Amino acid sequence: MELTPEQVKQFDRDGFLLFPNLFSGEEVDILRQETDRISQIRSEMVVREGETEAVKIMFRLHETDGETASPAFRAAAHTPRILRAAQQCLHDDDVYMHHSKLNMKAAIEGSAWMWHQDFHAWHLDGIAEPNMATMTVVLTEATPLNGCMYVLPGSHREGRSDPRRDESTAYKLWVAKTPDMKEYMKKYPEPVPIVGGAGTAALFHCNLLHASGHNLSAEDRWQIFFCFNQCKNRPANVENPRPDYVRSRNWTPLTVSAEDGIVTAGRELAA
Repeated sequence: MELTPEQVKQFDRDGFLLFPNLFSGEEVDILRQETDRISQIRSEMVVREGETEAVKIMFRLHETDGETASPAFRAAAHTPRILRAAQQCLHDDDVYMHHSKLNMKAAIEGSAWMWHQDFHAWHLDGIAEPNMATMTVVLTEATPLNGCMYVLPGSHREGRSDPRRDESTAYKLWVAKTPDMKEYMKKYPEPVPIVGGAGTAALFHCNLLHASGHNLSAEDRWQIFFCFNQCKNRPANVENPRPDYVRSRNWTPLTVSAEDGIVTAGRELAA
């Protein structure tokens, strides 16, 4: 997939692009099967919450090694639909994966993600410039009831805000301060829900404010995130760096692979 110049301009202006039905039902089924498999693993890379210890988030699915490594998710990350789009919007062909993560918002128990910018945390990882982007793919239908993601259009132009630490859920993160968010929501257009059937995708800037609500539905909501950075923007050394699964030390430029990589990986996994 090759974005048009108009799409790249739209990304620069709004901070995000939406791609309905970017992945096929067959591809989504393969990724769901891998999600089921990896969610059974007990690892620090698989974060759980609630009385049922439901999985909230899983990391590092894109690598070739490690407990959560997945050939299918790795193939997805290298498809032109994901990698080429990220290269174009970052205006750089030499990009690497800062991390990958799969959010699993459990039915009834799945907690909210407060308004935040990904660069809140990534700047503290030692990354100097906000020249990063994330492609996210919905693996189950995303609706307001099941806690879909919302984005605040154009808010990436605000720059990195001064965050606060939120420790209200199983995964701690830096979030926007409430007074700041109230001002941003007056200044920018109405938040846009990232809704759609499985296979829908969105690409968004690392300073774009985004959030998601509690899953009030009876079904789990699954969504994969591939987070890209320019190789020249890799992290500088910092004291007490976060683990490799959230702050990758593999800065090798990624190469675009075939569009049928997920299906090929699925056949190999099933063999």
